[in-house]
Amino acid sequence: MSIDAVHGTKAAARGHDQLRALVRACRPRQWSKNLLVLAAPGAAGVLGHANVAGKLVVAFASFCMISSATYLFNDLHDRAEDRLNPRRRERPLASGALGTRLAGTAALLLALGGVGLAANVRWELAAVAVGYLLLTGSYTLWLRRIAVADIAAIAGGFVLRALAGGAATGVAVSRWFMLVTSFGALFVVAGKRYAELCEREAAGGLSHKQPGELVRASLREYSAQYLRFVVGLAATVTTTAYCLWAFQRAHHARLSWYELTIVPFVLWLLRYALLLDRGDGHSPEEIILGDGFLRAMSATWLATFVCGVYIAG
Repeated sequence: MSIDAVHGTKAAARGHDQLRALVRACRPRQWSKNLLVLAAPGAAGVLGHANVAGKLVVAFASFCMISSATYLFNDLHDRAEDRLNPRRRERPLASGALGTRLAGTAALLLALGGVGLAANVRWELAAVAVGYLLLTGSYTLWLRRIAVADIAAIAGGFVLRALAGGAATGVAVSRWFMLVTSFGALFVVAGKRYAELCEREAAGGLSHKQPGELVRASLREYSAQYLRFVVGLAATVTTTAYCLWAFQRAHHARLSWYELTIVPFVLWLLRYALLLDRGDGHSPEEIILGDGFLRAMSATWLATFVCGVYIAG
């Protein structure tokens, strides 16, 4: 084999490794969060309407692209701190498996492509996509260092995902939907911060500088008692708003499917709160997919909800 051929083979191998690292850095496992675009159209009962499914597929793809762009931007910004953190030092950019130029170019192309894709559906969806980029960019550069603002920003990202489904399909989002989505997201995000705080306190407290401290600087301003209060408050508002919505919708249905959805909904929140109290919560998607009871309640709620919206509604 000639020297040129050897160099060509090595270059191809490096390119393949870079591509694999880029895919990892885009965090495809996190794309499941973008299924929230189905929430508003699903609650409105329009999933079976003409052209709705196609618009939602495009909206989902758009948010997968822009969310991956924000992950790349975040990892580019944090790569120095991530190298010092035992949880994040294996990320492609922190470990050096992915080059900064390729990551930056990919982030820009994904952001532009995601917004462009959204604009082809409806300008309102593009506006939500731009708002998501601005919010997550502000979080990376500034908001994450400010207590309360950091959890509000992350929760806002979930809310914008949910709003994207309504924007893509022209479905009006009710105040009940906004309340449940906003405080439900706050419940999950505050629980994540609580788990992080418990882990750091167990590792030696917050009084000493620890790896990656800049990324979670707001943790120094939180206490476990305060975060438990936020979790409890968010759970209370979420449950109250959901119950009011369910009882209101039940007046328009022949069967009380909407009231029945309250049972798995509340049991899901109680089980998740129990797992948070045990110190879990670092990765909400892993908890939800990994706990059998949460999966069962999710399936029960979904089946009952579908009956209420599409059969009895």
